[in-house]
Amino acid sequence: MPAYKRILLKLSGEALMGDDAFGINRATIVRMVEEIAEVTRLGVEVAIVIGGGNIFRGVAGGSVGMDRATADYMGMLATVMNSLALADTMEKAGVVARVMSAIAIEQVVEPYVRPKALQYLEEGKVVVFAAGTGNPFFTTDTAAALRGAEIGAEIVLKATKVDGVYSADPNKDPTASRYATISFDEAMAKNLQVMDATAFALCRDQKLPVKVFSIFKPGALRKVVLGGDEGTLVHV
Repeated sequence: MPAYKRILLKLSGEALMGDDAFGINRATIVRMVEEIAEVTRLGVEVAIVIGGGNIFRGVAGGSVGMDRATADYMGMLATVMNSLALADTMEKAGVVARVMSAIAIEQVVEPYVRPKALQYLEEGKVVVFAAGTGNPFFTTDTAAALRGAEIGAEIVLKATKVDGVYSADPNKDPTASRYATISFDEAMAKNLQVMDATAFALCRDQKLPVKVFSIFKPGALRKVVLGGDEGTLVHV
């Protein structure tokens, strides 16, 4: 029995690269979609926010010295490309997906309209939110917190390369230990970089818990959704 009825899954763009230097690794995106499909079959309503680092990294050299807002808009467009790739892979896996963009590109994807997004979720479709918040200076972490609050998600699942929040960098400190649960206030006091500060504050204010887990660990997403001991739960 799933522990959550509706979730907001935050994927980094880098997660789609697999072992590649940038871009989208086909085997990696197919594996991720299989895990998401498995969760939808449990009856869980899934919304996704994805970053654009895998594409923007490839052009980042050209953005040096660029106006920050312009660079951020480029990053938002990269998330639209990732969202289209994700939705296409889902459709091929038999999962109905809809991409909704915070920036109007109506020939490509439909605009984000909250009641429509809620309708899609209730119909069992996966909704992929593209283009972040639609504003420069805000990260896709903040978009995940914002959309999660807007759609009434019970939890934000932040998929990362590590299997939770640690007391120190586990790659540098062998004595680092994983927190099973930690409060927002404690995580802030210890300066544990769970999400960017704006996203973190929004989740705390809205009493929206965050679960940090590894998307590269097979079966981890299913285990999280079923309420198993996986990753780190950040709560009020």
